Amino acid sequence: MIRLLQACTVLAAGSLLAGVVPAMAASPGGSAADEAGAPQALPAEGAGDTDTALQTSPSTLTEGSGSEAVQEEPVPAVSILLDLSDRQIAVLRDGVKQGSWPVAIGDPRTPTPTGTFRIENKVVNPQYQSTSSGKVNPTIGPSSPLGDRWLGFLQSGPNQFGIHGTPWPHWVNTRAAVTNGCVRMKHDHVRRLFDLVDIGTPIVIQP
Repeated sequence: MIRLLQACTVLAAGSLLAGVVPAMAASPGGSAADEAGAPQALPAEGAGDTDTALQTSPSTLTEGSGSEAVQEEPVPAVSILLDLSDRQIAVLRDGVKQGSWPVAIGDPRTPTPTGTFRIENKVVNPQYQSTSSGKVNPTIGPSSPLGDRWLGFLQSGPNQFGIHGTPWPHWVNTRAAVTNGCVRMKHDHVRRLFDLVDIGTPIVIQP
């Protein structure tokens, strides 16, 4: 789970917003180890409330250049499906899978939330900050603890759960349960996912 602070490019609700930086969330009594590297004692965090947002896209009828009407093509229904038991994430487009990739998920003490949510923000080159120490990691890009792509899907107070890259692909390859609730992906996979979905895309997380 991550807190959003300052200074990155964010794609939100179809417009460009400046001044948001994902940063790691840590609560009192635990270490800030989730997105910073090897798993140690993880802090306890709350999952927040489930925010359900379903996307519908009916076809519409518009006027043509003359008297004839033009039937627009329906917008394909796109969603993200995350299966925590298989530790696999996929994009569904009209029910057809477009990509299916392994992930690392939340430790049992700090689990990834389940339910139906939506993509709330998309960040290129997010920056990591420990909320226990306040220290900002100056590294951005693929070597950052958050990789170079972030998709936030659930706000919980000042913190947010998200899907992001990682410079430690070993945890993804082994489909480990080591995070503070966020979902880690390999760089090439999360970039593909980032490009396939938009703000508002539903994400269904199954236990």
